Amino acid sequence: MKILLADDHPLFRSGVRNLIQTTEDLVVIGEAATGDEAVEMALKLKPDVIVMDIRMPGLNGIEATRVIKEKLPDMKILIVTMLKNDKSVFTAMKLGARGYCLKDAGEMELMQAIRMVGNGGAVFSADIAERMMNYFSMPEKKEVLNPALSELTGREIEVLEQIAQGHTNTHIAVRLHLSTKTVANHISNILNKLQVADRHEAKRLYNASMKSVESQDGDDEF
Repeated sequence: MKILLADDHPLFRSGVRNLIQTTEDLVVIGEAATGDEAVEMALKLKPDVIVMDIRMPGLNGIEATRVIKEKLPDMKILIVTMLKNDKSVFTAMKLGARGYCLKDAGEMELMQAIRMVGNGGAVFSADIAERMMNYFSMPEKKEVLNPALSELTGREIEVLEQIAQGHTNTHIAVRLHLSTKTVANHISNILNKLQVADRHEAKRLYNASMKSVESQDGDDEF
C-alpha cells in the first residue's frame, strides 16, 4: 500500500516513515511539507492513502483535501492532526476524508487506521467517534453559528481566530507560517465575506458567534 505523508513537521514525518518501514505491506512513496506540495505529489504519485495534517503552510490540510478530491475523487485521505474541534472533523468528512485520527494515538492505532482507510473503510479515533454521535444526535444545536462564517475557507477561519485573539498581521504570519502579504489578503477576503468594515468588527462578530454556540452546546473543544 503506497503512502504519501503530508505534514509540515519533519520529526512527525520521520517518525511515521520509520514506523511504516517496519511493516511489510506499507511503503512511503513521498513526503509533502505544505498543502500545495500535497496536492502536487498526490496528482503525480497517485498514492493509495494520503496521511494529511491540517495545519500546514500555504493550503491547509482541509483545503488540500478539497482540491485533491475534486481532481482525484477516489483518493483515500486520512486526517492525522492535533486539532480536536467539531468544525475540523465535519469539514474534513464533508470534503471526503475517510478517517480522522489524533496525533497522540498509539502506533498500532495509526497503522490500523492507515490500513482501514486504504482498504476502503472509514476510521475515527474513539473520542472523535463519540463527538460524531453527539453531534448527529443533536443537529439543531449546530445552527446557531453565524451563517456568514460558513462562507470562510479553513485558512480564513484560522486567520479570524488569530484576529479574535488580538494578534497583529505579523504575529499571525509567524504563527500560521504565512507571509504578511498573504495574511493581509486573507483578512481582506474575511472582511468582504463577513461584510464588516474592519478587523475589530470581524472580531466582535466571531466572538459573538462563539458565545452563542457555547451557550447552546457547551464547550465545542475536547
